[in-house]
Amino acid sequence: MRLSAMFVPLIAMVVLGGPAAAEPTGAVVSTPPAECIDPALPLGPEEMRLSRPEPAELIEGGGFADLVRSFVSDLCAAPNYSSALASAGTDARRLWRHAVDRAQGKEPPGSLSASDDRPLYWARLAEVASVRQWRPSFALPARQRAEIVAAIDRIGRGQDALTFATTHSTTRHILITGFDPFTLDSDIRHGNPSGAAALALDGTTIETAHGRTEFAAALFPVRWRDFGEGVVERTLRPLLTGDVGRVDLFATVSVGSPGEFDLEQTNGAWRGGKSDNESACYLGQTPHTAAAGAAPQWTRSTLPLSEMAATPGPFPIRVRTEVAIAPPLFPALPVITTCGLPALPSISVPDGPPPGSIARAGGGGSYLSNEIAYRATLLRDVAGAVLPGGHIHVPILEGLPQSGLTSPEFDDHRDAIIAQLTDLLVTAADSGGS
Repeated sequence: MRLSAMFVPLIAMVVLGGPAAAEPTGAVVSTPPAECIDPALPLGPEEMRLSRPEPAELIEGGGFADLVRSFVSDLCAAPNYSSALASAGTDARRLWRHAVDRAQGKEPPGSLSASDDRPLYWARLAEVASVRQWRPSFALPARQRAEIVAAIDRIGRGQDALTFATTHSTTRHILITGFDPFTLDSDIRHGNPSGAAALALDGTTIETAHGRTEFAAALFPVRWRDFGEGVVERTLRPLLTGDVGRVDLFATVSVGSPGEFDLEQTNGAWRGGKSDNESACYLGQTPHTAAAGAAPQWTRSTLPLSEMAATPGPFPIRVRTEVAIAPPLFPALPVITTCGLPALPSISVPDGPPPGSIARAGGGGSYLSNEIAYRATLLRDVAGAVLPGGHIHVPILEGLPQSGLTSPEFDDHRDAIIAQLTDLLVTAADSGGS
């Protein structure tokens, strides 16, 4: 049975090749043993998009179909919560390893380009959906179900595997992060080249004239709630503050402008209200978990921006110094979580924030890319680590055709972005911090 039978739009469970139910349910369906999956149970906003045909095609095209089927079988066979949690962790780790290995040519990529990050995103969501609609043979409190979902989320993005195989004394260590695909309601086929770069680089080493460089990478969700709950700090704190000698440089990476790389000088403690992958919005001060007491309004990149901007490549590179600040004496407002509200008044400042100013946008804006940079650099600053780090916006991925999942232009554009980002990171490591 093809995996597309598991995720036919608005069709209920398919049982061992039998006919699909005629009544639409909006459910994600599964292969046998299907008796443990109840399509009447609710899904989250992200998993609901699995009802479209494209996610199943991407899962199959990336060679993830058997892994998802295996996970559903393991879930249905779990005799208790502990076993289910362990299986979820094991299967999510297989997803991550398969994604990394196919990106690096260690496994067949399937019918899609090896660098395509989209299959991992949808395969992980398919596993999450199965947990949400699972009817176990034992009592499962909501808290435990949520813990299984959280394990898939964390492990399936490589967040538990941020380690280096070599010692710091012989190799420079670069930590990078990428993001899931987003803006999926405008086009469900969107990918994210920052995530593709993370998969392509995780665990790899490069020999340069300055020595060997090793990369470690993880992905992050495009969800405000995870950031407010401290996912960045939990994941990055051990490397950025526990033993600062383990990392020589870090870069948070996301997708930004068409046709160019942007190096962000300053990050602001402000959320601008844009919708995330759960269709949730947040307008207001960034909630923080890295510093005791009041967090600063601004943090700053310590990457060698001038040297990086001179790195040759097909895309121009721009150092973004402009920020937006609140007008003087603008009153404090409560946090707003309603979507569709207009932006609050702000003043554009071209050369960075003046002392005492209140953030309305960093160099990279006021979305989750700005926030992950703010949180990572705040971790560095609170620890007092003298460590080059900051944010890189890669170009928007272009070349997606009017129909179909991919095109040679789309794949070539992604590969060119990954190659130039790699050169930028090596330049930064060779140059040191600001």
